[in-house]
Amino acid sequence: MRIIAAMPLRLDDIKIPIAREMEEFEQKFRASMKTRVLLLDKIMGYIVKRKGKQMRPMFVFLSAGVSGTINDSTYRGASLIELLHTATLVHDDVVDEANYRRGFFSVNALWKNKIAVLVGDFLLSRGMILSLENKDFNLLSIVTEAVREMSEGELLQMEKSRRLDINEAVYYDIIRQKTASLIASCCAVGASSSGASEEVVKKMHRFGENIGMAFQIKDDLFDYGEDEIGKPLGIDIKEKKMTLPLIHALSKADWLTKRRIIGIVKNDGDKPKKVKEVIAFVKKSGGIDYAQQVMDRYHHDALALLKDFPESPYKTSLIQLVQFTIDRSN
Repeated sequence: MRIIAAMPLRLDDIKIPIAREMEEFEQKFRASMKTRVLLLDKIMGYIVKRKGKQMRPMFVFLSAGVSGTINDSTYRGASLIELLHTATLVHDDVVDEANYRRGFFSVNALWKNKIAVLVGDFLLSRGMILSLENKDFNLLSIVTEAVREMSEGELLQMEKSRRLDINEAVYYDIIRQKTASLIASCCAVGASSSGASEEVVKKMHRFGENIGMAFQIKDDLFDYGEDEIGKPLGIDIKEKKMTLPLIHALSKADWLTKRRIIGIVKNDGDKPKKVKEVIAFVKKSGGIDYAQQVMDRYHHDALALLKDFPESPYKTSLIQLVQFTIDRSN
């Protein structure tokens, strides 16, 4: 059974219990990126202007509010997450040879690859220095583990995409490492910064991991036109990415059909007609419905982990933020 929100949720409304903290965080985050090197300072200013929905720091602050008390360590934890994540995005754009990020030119498009790689390295070092100077070893441990997992997930996906032999178990491993590990670290960092016990930190890590899994499956569903406002239709197929709807549909197909569809993904992903053929096959085979059911299961598992926490505006907003990740249209 799908969970349906009574009315569309807005991030500004969800943010209300932490609105002051988010404003203060933005100022502190900008300050953490300041440098005396003029070129670097200019690039940092450009990166800050491109901020997205800011869901990562929201997960940090709301998790801290649910688990204990928001304090200076929470601000540093949110900054650490943003610095290291931004570094991985800058490096990703170089690897993917991407010229755009969130509708803006990427750093490598404007300042070339060499400078982009060095900018990513600078961001990584700023995050580590921020934690080490304040002895936030517990937060640094959580986030560096997430960065390791994200890197391994990317490499695993690259390795498997060459052969297109990703099954459901491997797919879950990839998205847990690539996407869920980051949201899990946001929630664990929030809990740890608030003074919560190791048991609560682990519980919030599991909570974030479930949300991350649901988030990525939702992203995969956009590829099949579940919502036309999302990413371009069939982009994963064009990039030879095996996602859950397609993996499930192939597992139900006979050998000849399976061979034909994999052949299209492998060789004809640049042909719109062929891409539509794959999308139609996935829909007809129940791949969309199956992926939605799995997404809902992760969603329910995440909410179940919050049941034992006392009621508060932070908990209400965290539940709403979870719902937002499921209901989002981009």
